[in-house]
Amino acid sequence: MKDFFRAILFVYGAVWLNCVEAQQPVKQKTGRQAKPNVLIIFIDDMGYGDLSCYGNSQIKTKNIDALANRGIRFTRFYSNSPVCSPSRVAMLTGQYPARHHFYTYLAERKKNDENKMPHFLPASVPTLAKMMHANGYVTGHFGKWHLGGGRDVGDAPLPTDYGFDKSFTSFEGLGDRTLHLTDNLNRQSSKLGKGNIVEAPQNMQTKLYVDSTIAFIKAHKEEPFFIHFFPNEVHDPYNPIERTEKGFASVSDDPEQQKFLATLKEMDRQIGRLLMEMEKLDKLKNTIILLTSDNGPTDWPRYYKDGGQPPCSAGDLRGRKWSLYEGGIRVPFIAVWPGKIPAGKTDDKSVMSVVDLLPTVARLTGTNIPADYIADGIDESSVLLGKKQVLQKDIYWYYNNNPLPGKQENISPTLAIRSGKWKLLMEPDGTKTQLYNMETDHRETENVAEKEKVITKELSLKLKNWLGN
Repeated sequence: MKDFFRAILFVYGAVWLNCVEAQQPVKQKTGRQAKPNVLIIFIDDMGYGDLSCYGNSQIKTKNIDALANRGIRFTRFYSNSPVCSPSRVAMLTGQYPARHHFYTYLAERKKNDENKMPHFLPASVPTLAKMMHANGYVTGHFGKWHLGGGRDVGDAPLPTDYGFDKSFTSFEGLGDRTLHLTDNLNRQSSKLGKGNIVEAPQNMQTKLYVDSTIAFIKAHKEEPFFIHFFPNEVHDPYNPIERTEKGFASVSDDPEQQKFLATLKEMDRQIGRLLMEMEKLDKLKNTIILLTSDNGPTDWPRYYKDGGQPPCSAGDLRGRKWSLYEGGIRVPFIAVWPGKIPAGKTDDKSVMSVVDLLPTVARLTGTNIPADYIADGIDESSVLLGKKQVLQKDIYWYYNNNPLPGKQENISPTLAIRSGKWKLLMEPDGTKTQLYNMETDHRETENVAEKEKVITKELSLKLKNWLGN
């Protein structure tokens, strides 16, 4: 009986969601749009080696692979944090998370205070959504938020306060959202109110995000759109659709890996459904699609008990989530724009990160960046358009090592810099210094700090100066 009522609530919620979208005001038509649409797909906790187009032999992520074949697949792209909230600050603002005092994920007030972090990202920050909106775009955020709201924080701004016309999120944000009331975090979110809530099982949430995104596009057919699509299904614990994990028993005898693969397959299917519906609406021809991940794959200590291994994959990279080694911050990146971005290409040279996306998208869409905006990234539009390959300016990271990875060798120093072919890690006091040549040692196996003392000193000074600012 409980499942029956849950099913009724799910159907009712889906109907409500589409009705709400249909009621969204449509601006006066101005003829066929010329500005390109923008769809940013930011996947939660998907590792560098999880997609089959990045080497996963246990599964075929056929829809994402097909997307990669339509554009450029980058192999040296970075998130700006090894954990979710700071990486989302970088995506939203194009600025380093440390600039906004984000060092780890947002939690309850007590823990945020302990981490010397705010309880939410101030709505006054510059965002790409605000800039795109000023350029005549309709803007929507569908999926995980985790920039404020949830747990015991009920006074955070709504996602719509950051430049979005419409938002639909989950338990780590306020406003309209979908919740599965089977754990404390979701029940806490429900008690906070602040928006319409659709109760649905966790394994149906990405479907709801797709439904909402499609309805939003249909409601604004004549206007260019800027959309965040941020699925969070492949964040553990995994809850695949009933028994679908059994289909992966032949490739893995690990139940957690089976659950992950089934969840990943469903997410890939839903992304494929979104793209198919966009094609039906004739919206793919002039849409820039950027797909990446917020950080590396999970690394909870519980996965290592009794000699076990965690699910998901960082490929052959060292480290995982919560680590500044490559496995925690190097992520897949796919860029597509039919007729503009070359199809079927792989870029193994260009080094870019999430903070580059704001100036890059702004350039590609003719969007003005305010004069007082402080940029931490650079315009890499020429790289996306296949005109040149470059190493971007230095990239900086700070992670407060809270929480720690589950495996000792994955625990990194708290600071890192990527400068040309070099990557240096160290603690703020200059200890635990490690230097790696990323051209010859992307697995970070040989610390050459003592051999390359001039480079080590130069990059250590850069890191200290960056941290001090």
